[in-house]
Amino acid sequence: MGRVLVVDDEEGIRDILADYLTMMDHEVVTAIDGQDALNNLREGHFDLILSDLIMPKMDGIELLKQALNIDDKIVFIMITGHPTVQTAVEAIKEGAYDYLTKPFRFDDVQLRINRAIEKKMLSGRLKNARGIVWALLFSIPIWLILGIFLATLLK
Repeated sequence: MGRVLVVDDEEGIRDILADYLTMMDHEVVTAIDGQDALNNLREGHFDLILSDLIMPKMDGIELLKQALNIDDKIVFIMITGHPTVQTAVEAIKEGAYDYLTKPFRFDDVQLRINRAIEKKMLSGRLKNARGIVWALLFSIPIWLILGIFLATLLK
């Protein structure tokens, strides 16, 4: 389905999410903190990052900013056990796709991840469709000119 990077300093949360996402047929890579996540992101492509907000060394907001600098198409879902309106607004404002609170329900995690990956896939399809439209817009005048040229040759 997609390649997911799970970032959390709590080993239990990381392992539970990784196991669950693997059962959902996602390819999962885990990271213990923000720096580890950035190293993984630089080494390979991911469709989605699922990251804790509060971690030592680098918090989730800083990870979000740096991850988007590396790959501006990455979909980022923030997770926190200390939800506030301020952190939710800041995460969304900085580019997070969604925001989950701990403790989370797995059906909610699945729904949000599926929506996020679907959004990314639709965005890619829209980009391809735009490319096709532009190609058609440029090719139609060429075919018209070629048709006129051939018509005048055949007269």
